[in-house]
Amino acid sequence: MDDPQAPDRLTALIVDDEALARASLRGLLGQDPEIELIGECRDGIAAAALIAARIPDILFLDVQMPEVDGFEVLRRIGQAGIPAVVLVTAFDEYALQAFEAEALDYLLKPFDDARFHRSLSRAKSRVRERRMNRLTRRLIAAFGAPAARDTPADPPPTYAERLALKNDGRISFLPVGEVDWIEAADYCVRVHADGRFHLLRESMRELEARLDPRRFFRVHRSAIVNVSRIRELQPYFHGEFVLVMQDGARLKLSRGRREQLTTLLGLSA
Repeated sequence: MDDPQAPDRLTALIVDDEALARASLRGLLGQDPEIELIGECRDGIAAAALIAARIPDILFLDVQMPEVDGFEVLRRIGQAGIPAVVLVTAFDEYALQAFEAEALDYLLKPFDDARFHRSLSRAKSRVRERRMNRLTRRLIAAFGAPAARDTPADPPPTYAERLALKNDGRISFLPVGEVDWIEAADYCVRVHADGRFHLLRESMRELEARLDPRRFFRVHRSAIVNVSRIRELQPYFHGEFVLVMQDGARLKLSRGRREQLTTLLGLSA
């Protein structure tokens, strides 16, 4: 109900300082009847403003632009406003930054039509998955409505109790209490549990939002731990710690997150 677009239409925005590049993307997007192009920007400043105003589903974003580059655009719009982001650039040295910014894909110019459409297909799947997740949360909230009417305060947030794992066409469920830790793996996450790992097509940010922060903690950019599965804290260099997990994994705890974790564990900072 909150989505202004029809359910099967997705909005897209192009941000690139090169007119030829914008025209190429515009032409490719125009071939897809499911896509509504809501605008184009030649610079990062205008892009950040338009993204905040229109909130596109999919963003094709150039990296190198005068004054404000693509990564600064992502920082300005913040995590809550980030759409499915496809970075488009002629330079391959930004791949690591793209990964850290949790961009969905990295289109290296020049790219052919097939490569573009694979990227677009991935973005469309991501957006629809997000919509389905939002719908699921609304249904869960609605299902709990009778109990909620008894309390004037906002209902507590609902977190995942199990993760759906897809293997060979089958879907199995992993209780989150059995998860040891989670690491970023390209555009997926690798969930470690019971000495094995499972791949989920979900970003770290999306999965983190679904997990109870009283039980799961992001120790650094690429790892989330089940707090109850921490076996040991070992001092490391420069005020950092290494976490030793129940499965033997050793994960570095960044200094900036140390106080949060020790508080969560009931320890003095």
